[in-house]
Amino acid sequence: MRERIYVCHTFYNVYVTLLKEFALPKARLGEADIALSTISSDLSVLKKRLEASGIFGHVYLLDEKKDSAFPELAKYKKSYHNILRHLWNRIIYTKKLARLEAPYMTIDFKKYKDVYVYCDSDPIGYYLNAKHIYYHALEDGLDCLKYLDGAHYDNRGHFKLKAFLSSLNVIFIQNGYGKYCLDMEINDLSCLRHTCPKYKVVPRKPLELGLDSAQKRRILQIFMEDADSFVRELGEKADGDCILFLTQPHPQSEEARKQICHDIIRDYCQGAHVIIKPHPRDLIDYGSLRPDCTVIRGKFPVEVLNFLEGIHFKKVISIATTALDTIDFADEKINLGDTFWDNYEDPENHNWRTV
Repeated sequence: MRERIYVCHTFYNVYVTLLKEFALPKARLGEADIALSTISSDLSVLKKRLEASGIFGHVYLLDEKKDSAFPELAKYKKSYHNILRHLWNRIIYTKKLARLEAPYMTIDFKKYKDVYVYCDSDPIGYYLNAKHIYYHALEDGLDCLKYLDGAHYDNRGHFKLKAFLSSLNVIFIQNGYGKYCLDMEINDLSCLRHTCPKYKVVPRKPLELGLDSAQKRRILQIFMEDADSFVRELGEKADGDCILFLTQPHPQSEEARKQICHDIIRDYCQGAHVIIKPHPRDLIDYGSLRPDCTVIRGKFPVEVLNFLEGIHFKKVISIATTALDTIDFADEKINLGDTFWDNYEDPENHNWRTV
């Protein structure tokens, strides 16, 4: 029986997992395993570095599939404006998705004492509940439920009824409402509109502050192939008078995201050199789009820049980035808010706080 395994879906998930492991006694390093899901981000680039770090006993790639990979599920997601028909389809969808996903779940989760899952709204949540495997959920991004409470947003209308059915494992709802979810770690309860009896407050800042210099170095080595050259290259430009712009994979339209980049640089960055850090899931070639700016290469959570000496910015600008509160390397932090997207796409696509 192995001690624990973490199922990660993003680079930030891996970062938080490292924080959690480093908070344990050194003798316990290596007793945990980590699974890198490929469903939303290409985390495969981290596999060899994580293996070389010695922090985990095993590093797995998990080939989770989006439900769109199974066309036969589409009919169960249609809206018929009939609660009974909707729930019946939901029951079928819940069972079928878990069954179709099973061949791709090549890890034996039953051999672990503790299973930790970020973003259990992905198929892994359906699978674990279908297999009656208990697990711990973890907040996907820092205070991300403040911006999008997926459980309530995805189940608006008759939420209490749906939550009751989820507690019986008839259907599945993420973020602490599934029968086999033991608890859900969140950073800050006070900022949330809704609460859940399974929420467990585990602040992330103390985990960062608890790192020593050697641990920070190991984290940098995992996310950056050559942190020293990165500091030399970027340090010449990030000298305190520059502005850092953090992109996001929203809206879905690339043309809209390109226009957002142009508009933010025009309206908020006049007279300053701009350094662009693309989101790991934002695949726009910003170097070609804005040759006048410096584009950060490589994929890593922006939080690791806190560990680099000599990197400092006049401003950091984002739209609705949950990481902004963790940044210590800027004089001013500007979060424009998700209403900024109103001029670029239908507000229904991002106005999550109405639920």
